[in-house]
Amino acid sequence: MEKIVIITGGSKGLGHGIAEEYHKNGYRVISIARTKLKKEYAVEQYQCDLNDIIQIEKTIKEIFSHLNSENTSILTLFNNAGNLGTVNTLENIEPKDISYTIQINLTAPLILSSQFIKLSKEFNCKKKIINISSGAAINPYESWTMYCASKAGLDMMTKVISKEQKELKNGVKIVSVYPGIVDTDMQELARNTPKDNFKSVQRFIDFYEHGDLSTPKQVAEQIYQLDVSGELKNGKIIDVRNYK
Repeated sequence: MEKIVIITGGSKGLGHGIAEEYHKNGYRVISIARTKLKKEYAVEQYQCDLNDIIQIEKTIKEIFSHLNSENTSILTLFNNAGNLGTVNTLENIEPKDISYTIQINLTAPLILSSQFIKLSKEFNCKKKIINISSGAAINPYESWTMYCASKAGLDMMTKVISKEQKELKNGVKIVSVYPGIVDTDMQELARNTPKDNFKSVQRFIDFYEHGDLSTPKQVAEQIYQLDVSGELKNGKIIDVRNYK
């Protein structure tokens, strides 16, 4: 029986860490990303621009066409791909940039989750959606309007889908996970933003200089342990820093 993980943004950062951790523990890993991963291990890769609705639907359907419902014991979707967007106050951000960030962080996960639930109906196995959210969903940061708003939307999506699915005989469980402060491209972008555009920039510089950033590998291991231990219960919103 196969244990399967489908993950967006699996080619770098935290997504790469999660892909490696689950693969190491015997999962079949399927990555959806704009860029291809170096062939460090056996991972199935689908190139897809999450800003393209047609591509998203086509890609997830193609993936499911290669899955066997009779031979699957665990099926998990990680909505991991995210974009900080333009770091500036809202009036200084172009409409196309606003739309892009919301598309990547919220619209794409909504579409993928919708298709995942629909296409997995005949899978009589453990089914789960894990949304990689952020403390920014509940803590407003000036100049992060789209990121904060989209992550708050992702958490509400988690709550609503959990209610929709919990009474179903073969429903999909869904959770949101806050990974904490991780050493990724997003953190680098934040600390390299001019102070005129981002008042909190020094805080993010301090995180880096004081060694407060977790590595993607460390956080991926935490998420995996929370998953297999049963802590990721339907509808929960979890900050991994509370489980160290």
